[in-house]
Amino acid sequence: MLTVILLVEVTAVVTLLATASSSFGYPLSEIGSRMAVLVIAAVLSTEASLGVERVRHRSDEAPHIDLSSVWAFAAAALLPPLAASGVVLLVYTHIYVRIWYRSEVPLHRVVFSTATVVLAVQAAAAVMGVVSDLNPFQEVTGLFSVVLAVFAYAAVNMVLVVAVIVLSGPVRNLATFLQVLGHGDEAVLEFATLSMGALVAGAMASFGIAYAILVLPPLIVLHRSVLVRQLEEAASIDGKTGLLNAAAWHVQASRELRRAERARDRAAVLVLDLDHFKLVNDRYGHLVGDVVLAAVAAAVRSEVRDEDVVGRFGGEEFVVLLRGIDGDCRLGTHAAAERIRRRVAALRVEVIGPNGPIVIDDLTVSIGGAVFPPDGLDIAPLLEIADAAMYDAKNRGRNRVRMGLPA
Repeated sequence: MLTVILLVEVTAVVTLLATASSSFGYPLSEIGSRMAVLVIAAVLSTEASLGVERVRHRSDEAPHIDLSSVWAFAAAALLPPLAASGVVLLVYTHIYVRIWYRSEVPLHRVVFSTATVVLAVQAAAAVMGVVSDLNPFQEVTGLFSVVLAVFAYAAVNMVLVVAVIVLSGPVRNLATFLQVLGHGDEAVLEFATLSMGALVAGAMASFGIAYAILVLPPLIVLHRSVLVRQLEEAASIDGKTGLLNAAAWHVQASRELRRAERARDRAAVLVLDLDHFKLVNDRYGHLVGDVVLAAVAAAVRSEVRDEDVVGRFGGEEFVVLLRGIDGDCRLGTHAAAERIRRRVAALRVEVIGPNGPIVIDDLTVSIGGAVFPPDGLDIAPLLEIADAAMYDAKNRGRNRVRMGLPA
């Protein structure tokens, strides 16, 4: 990870030096005025959203999109690469002083984030310079170069950041990289921000540099909507597994059960409990136990459909609501539970322990199930029956599936 970080930062410096000569030939007054407008607009945007950004940093320690790409991409589209990178350095210096420093963001993370944005700006500017020799905002064909530049910016920035996130985590493989890279909400937000940057650049190039100010109101609203989404996720998502927490699962499962009732559909509830999970915590520690919980959660999620509701009930217990089961509902539910049980039994969880790499491959799970409507008409009785069936599975030797028990 340290090698990647240093390589990115050195490459950013080298590209700055390499593009210094390309700035000659541009009117200095035009470069200066555009830089000033973009930096002033970025400062105003940051100041107007100070409270929102500080709350986002307090409520989410993971890296997130800070929306400054609006001004960085506009700079890449309007300015020579060196001047565009200068805008990035000024904007991120202000963000650090006003937000990151007070939120105690480590300086090395700030330097790396700035370096990735500089490289993304350089990539976007290079694409626009190669594809379009004319003003892309005055030619219909220029839209092609703008779209390519947006994808170049997003690819460089997101790939570098995600690579370091994966390298700093417990599981370092291609599957984890693709999973983090494909996180839908963050990717959509990044492209929305870059699209706004393209509109800012187009307005400034076609109508005048003062038109950059018009993007401030929608950008401030976008800041607040992102905060609302982030707080909603924090209130409903279990931090260790990424699944719904118990309260959120209850709400969503009850809603899905009512839909099944109106559609005269069938549904089922599964309660899963890891066998002898306390031994994992006692032997390897709770941090390793958290990695195991996350791996089991991913295994459970992968064996059900997107419309099924999966949650963590606390400790080593998980719950699943299955909807729209074809054929014999009880047999279909048992088959789904068996798939989950076999998937967990086949897991090999690789973690970094205090004495080196550890592979945990002796995990099993006991599962109990209840079927709607035969076993109950509401979520509470279904959970009670499924929970009793799960304990019956444990009493019969663990690592097995039991379906609804009679009252």
